[in-house]
Amino acid sequence: MNIEIRTLAIATVAALGIVAGAAGARAADQDIVETAAAAGQFKTLAAALNEAGLVSTLKGSGPFTVFAPTDAAFAKLPAGTVENLLKPENKDKLTAILTYHVVPGRVMAADVAKLQEAKTVNGKTLNVSTKGSGVMVNDANVTQTNIAASNGIIHVVDTVILPPNN
Repeated sequence: MNIEIRTLAIATVAALGIVAGAAGARAADQDIVETAAAAGQFKTLAAALNEAGLVSTLKGSGPFTVFAPTDAAFAKLPAGTVENLLKPENKDKLTAILTYHVVPGRVMAADVAKLQEAKTVNGKTLNVSTKGSGVMVNDANVTQTNIAASNGIIHVVDTVILPPNN
């Protein structure tokens, strides 16, 4: 009886590993935009990418590394900020903010931890630092890493990273 339970437990763990591996493979078949949309926690980011006209870019061949702020990160901005940024007259400012979250190339978490800075698609530089076992990008904590997409990598951040004004 004990051997049967152990065998069943091993088979269950193996089956979960196969399912998890298949889910990861499916995610890598989707581009950054599709992967973020499927995660369900990037609705505000998706709306902002659409308003800024950046969806087709992030569906492109890349590779890109995106430090993706969650809906909760956008909610931390002062009241009315997101609504204001989504207005057509603020498209340039919105684009500057969003492209500040994107680094050319596929930068895995192990590589991010070794960096002190990274040049973004908008031309400005992000500061990268380690704090304990975590990584910070400017003032944002990286909360999840290495979400694979067919055209890059997504790292989740808990704060919208605003580019310097200069």
